[in-house]
This record gives sequence, structure tokens and C-alpha cells, in this order.
Amino acid sequence: MSAQARRRFAQGAGALLAAACAAPGLLRAALPAWPQRAVRLIVVYPPGGVSDGMARVLAEPLAQAIGAPVLIENRPGAGGSLGMDALARSAPDGCTLAFSAISPLTLHPLLARVPYDPQHAFVPVASVMRTPVLVVGTPAFAGRGFGALIAQARSRPGAVRWATSGVATIGHMVLAQVRMQSRTDITHIPYQGGGPQLNDALSGQFEVLSTNVAAQQLQYIEGGRFQPLAVGAPARIEALAEVPTLAELGFEKANRDSLFGIFAPARTPPAVVQRLNAEINRVLCSDGVRARLREAYNLPAGGSTEDFMREIAIDRRRNRELVAGDRSQFD
Repeated sequence: MSAQARRRFAQGAGALLAAACAAPGLLRAALPAWPQRAVRLIVVYPPGGVSDGMARVLAEPLAQAIGAPVLIENRPGAGGSLGMDALARSAPDGCTLAFSAISPLTLHPLLARVPYDPQHAFVPVASVMRTPVLVVGTPAFAGRGFGALIAQARSRPGAVRWATSGVATIGHMVLAQVRMQSRTDITHIPYQGGGPQLNDALSGQFEVLSTNVAAQQLQYIEGGRFQPLAVGAPARIEALAEVPTLAELGFEKANRDSLFGIFAPARTPPAVVQRLNAEINRVLCSDGVRARLREAYNLPAGGSTEDFMREIAIDRRRNRELVAGDRSQFD
């Protein structure tokens, strides 16, 4: 993505949020009394992670905006599918919501049976944040740059080992797309948990690691222990301004990040959904929330419910094409 394109992206995102900031007051007058009790926000991930932290950052100002407590309930498991199933079974009254990445709707159903209808059981309320993907070379990687990685994979099929946090995670999707587009044989090393994965990366147990951008990984880059190769993001990220996106490197379809948002059960009243969308966008416009997002190396999202629906549809289509192209990568 060129510098001009990056500016256009930033300007477009800013315009969406700026327009959304003005909307809440217009909806309050027309909305029936809601909520009449506390709102339960199901976080589909364990306590203590970045996603859980951001959900809690949102909960307090959202509670102030709607005039009712927003209570966090962690329901982790099956990559978010357990929590989304709990949401699908909840009353569609606007008093139960979920905070999740879009993968339980756009990827998991392509790989395994899920207990809900991913296209009809939910209403996407508002996108909240994008979490960039970071691709680094470990001490075992002797080359310089992403081009050297692809060259090594072509010259020595199967010898380059690329670790992710598990099958069908966003890091795995990046690898799968790189492998398919470059027609290379790169060995996938799936982990379950960030701690062992990071320890093995530092000791050079594999050549490449894809992970979410986080302070710890950046410290290892600054200390020379990891070599940054690429990021998956709409534009270069401020903390790694010299590191190109995968799109800039010619891997547009591999240029993936994790999109998170708020969901409601199907048949939630449209007026409630629109009020929630407006209030969430207003919260995302606040300096405090935007600062917390930046501190965690996340990018604010936002926009209308229709914008969020389009993003989900695009991701579902891309995942379907990728899985259909080589289903064996996900077994």
C-alpha cells in the first residue's frame, strides 16, 4: 500500500468515526425505554488477554452512555464458538451482547460443525478494533527480509518452519495464504498458548513466527532477537513504521488482521441495535479509549452496522476460497 493509499485509509476511517460521533443524540429520543436491567457482555475469550482487557475498557463508558451496568462474563472455548453459542441462545432484548473476533462466524463454520447458524443467529452491532498480525524471523532464520524467506522456502521445500498459535487462527490464515500464493512448501508448527510458542521462538526452534503485535514482541525486535519481516494490517503500524505490510510485499490476500466487534442475538430490535452502534462509536471516538487501543497496538474500527456486515461477508468469502483451495492445510 502506497503512502497516499495509507493516508486515504486513515482519512476514511477518521471520517467514519467522526460521523458516528454525532449520531447518539439523534437516536435517544426515538428509542423506547431500554435497557431496563443490566446488560451482560459475553467475552468469548479467557480473562486477562488483550481482547478481554479491551472489552472491559469499553464496558464502563458504554454503561454510562446507556444508563445501566455492563457486566462482563467470560465464556471462552473452541476459539470463541462456545461464547457465541451462548449469545445465540439468549433473549433478543438487547440485554445480552458478545465481544468477539469475526472468526467464529467466518472461519470456524468452514472447518467444523458449530452449534449455531453463523449467518442468521446474530446481528453484527459494531466493529471495535483491528489487531494487526506480526511476522518475525527468529534466531534460526538466517536471511534478511520477507523476500529471503520466500526464496529459502522455494529452494528448500519443507525446511522453513512457521509457527502460529494454532490451526485456523489468524496467523495460520496468513501462512496458508502466503504458502498458496507463493507455491511454496512451508512447514506449519501450530501451538496452543503464547508462552511456549514465544520461548521456542527465542531459542530458534523454528524460523518464522506469526503473532499479534504486542509489547513483548516489540521489545525482542528492539533487542535484535527477532527480525520483523511483515505486518498484516490496513496500513503500516506506528510502532514499526519501517516494516511493510504483506500487501506492500505483493501478498494482498495474506494481508490479514483480526477484526473484533460487538454482536447481539438475531431479532434484537433494530432501534436497540442502532442505539448501541451509535454509543459504541461515540465511545471509540473518546481520547481515553483510543489511547488504550494504541497502547495495546490495536487500531480503532467503528462505522455503521452495514459496514460491519460487509467486512464479515468479505472475510467469509476469502476464507471459503482459501479453505476450498487447499483443505488439507486445516486438517
